[in-house]
Amino acid sequence: ALRSRVAGLKVLLLNISRTVTHDVLITFSPREGPRMLNTTEKGKAGKIQLPREIFRSLSSQTARVVVTVLNVQQLGMFEEINQTGQVLDDTVVGITVGETSISGLQDPVQLTFTHGQLLHGVTPQCVFWDASKGQAGGWSSSGCVTQTRDKGTVCSCDHLTFFTLLLNPALNRSTAQALMVVATAGCGVAIAFSIFIIAFCIFLRWRFRSEETLRINLGLHVNLMGSMLLLNLAFLLNSGLSGGTQLGTCKVLGGLTHYCLLCCFTWMALEGCHFYLLFVKVLGTYIHHYLAKLCLIGWGFPALVVGVAGVIGSYGEYSIQTMEHQVIAHLCWITSRHLLVHYITNCGYFSLIFLFNMAVFGVVTQKSCCLQGTGTVQGDRNAWKVALVVMGLFCLLGATWALAFFTHGTSSEPVLYLFTILNSLQGFFIFIWLVVLYYPKTKEIAGSLSHIIRHDKTTTVSQ
Repeated sequence: ALRSRVAGLKVLLLNISRTVTHDVLITFSPREGPRMLNTTEKGKAGKIQLPREIFRSLSSQTARVVVTVLNVQQLGMFEEINQTGQVLDDTVVGITVGETSISGLQDPVQLTFTHGQLLHGVTPQCVFWDASKGQAGGWSSSGCVTQTRDKGTVCSCDHLTFFTLLLNPALNRSTAQALMVVATAGCGVAIAFSIFIIAFCIFLRWRFRSEETLRINLGLHVNLMGSMLLLNLAFLLNSGLSGGTQLGTCKVLGGLTHYCLLCCFTWMALEGCHFYLLFVKVLGTYIHHYLAKLCLIGWGFPALVVGVAGVIGSYGEYSIQTMEHQVIAHLCWITSRHLLVHYITNCGYFSLIFLFNMAVFGVVTQKSCCLQGTGTVQGDRNAWKVALVVMGLFCLLGATWALAFFTHGTSSEPVLYLFTILNSLQGFFIFIWLVVLYYPKTKEIAGSLSHIIRHDKTTTVSQ
């Protein structure tokens, strides 16, 4: 083996026999460069595993292996135009075997890049330098698989070239600032239309006070829009005051924002439960103080969850940072030490709600189609309006929030914009939806709903 070192470049030359019986193991580090690795050696340096398949496929008896470790900052190489991710330790590893290009390996070459715990929101990605990308080349992940572990990341690639581990932030400064502007403007629009919807629903409840089913539906919409109104107000308050607040105030503000979010999720679930009871389970069932009991759940259950989270100290200042540890934004939210609370109470809770609403949507749609097929609903117009009610609630109250599950990874920026815009304008969409469906032909819709309810048996339940 022959090793060579210059500033920013360290090289290891090896002659490997074609009849080698084991994989070739090489260790590397930004400071020491590459060297042969003993099978019993353990350490914190990176590792390269060259499968013996590479050498057996060569025509010559001995192959020259060249492993290079480059510091891209010192050499000024491998700089991609508009690159958002950061190269781990400014280190790129190049591997060549023989004189020919090697690709399409069945047994991939493995590179292990060691690193400590990454910042929250940072996504590691195994990439190689593709000279054909763009005008001056760029990083590509084609043919490479990324496996993140506790103390490092393993890259399995089916070819040999120059590799590195790219650390992609979920947000950069310009994207975060643009999203904050879009979200702030959208919150203002959502607040305005939330007030309009609440006033509109209250007016309809007064005008058609003899239609109990319609009054309950509108009462649910009022509570849902009330929770969305509070959520938008809490977000504006949070983004405006979180930068310079005291710790105690920030904890209260973080708990308030979390409470409003959970209320919004809970009322989405109650909307789905209401439609399930109305169209599927017990058509025509009357529950004493039904809306009051829903309010107890919709506003009380989130308070219980937030109370428990506050007791264990989950709330505080949450900072969104770049790779250089520059703070993009401050928020009063669930702290990084209690991310499990976020995953359980937000991600897990909404996942269950979304799956339930999806199931209700399918069952209610099937029920509506069956009623139309048996002639229970006269005319295609009323049947389509009933189906549109269910579809509108499902799409507007569930599907847009589900985009949050696609906001992780290297290609999440368009989804983040879509998620922010759609949810910020959710109040506007619901207002248009209610106006189209409930006004000016409210009597017609109320009549069709009453007709469907009277089709099945009516049971009175006092609770």
